[in-house]
Amino acid sequence: MRRATKHDRDVVVKILSRAFEDNKSVNYIVRQDKFRRKRIKALMDYSFQVCHLFGCVYLSDDNNACALISFPDQKKATFKSIFLDIKLIIKATGWRNISKVLTRERVISKNYPNAPIYYLWFIGVLPEYQNQGLGKEMLREIVEEARMLKRPIYLETSSEKNVPWYQNAGFEIYNQLDFGYPLYLLKTTNK
Repeated sequence: MRRATKHDRDVVVKILSRAFEDNKSVNYIVRQDKFRRKRIKALMDYSFQVCHLFGCVYLSDDNNACALISFPDQKKATFKSIFLDIKLIIKATGWRNISKVLTRERVISKNYPNAPIYYLWFIGVLPEYQNQGLGKEMLREIVEEARMLKRPIYLETSSEKNVPWYQNAGFEIYNQLDFGYPLYLLKTTNK
């Protein structure tokens, strides 16, 4: 696994857009119209840029898997971050979804501790390379990095089939939310 640079943006966006095309949580956020796939790409582009500013982005050595990490305690309102938020609304969520998206994010963030965390925003593998251990290896390295930073990892998944995968890596469900689909909130303490 290596740290991605700005030049890796297209590769990361491609991986995540393909890996999360049918994800319930992603499709809850993006406007559902004939441009849905483009809107998912815009969401992933936004996520890449936010994590590049206030976290880190990782790619597998073969460029078939990636992970986006955010450090919420480091996020600041800057001209660039505000511009990215506006771009997200225009290109991904649509104006009508703003209230729904903000409410969802507010409900989720109330479940985080008031302390620095290691937020695993996305981890994805190109569909044709899934079930080959790429994601598992990347997650193992992420858990180790968070342990060294002494930050607990927090994440959400709307994919019930991924819950045991995370649990096998040392995560526990600490809450479940309902947005018309179940959203599992998981964490690890990294002790």
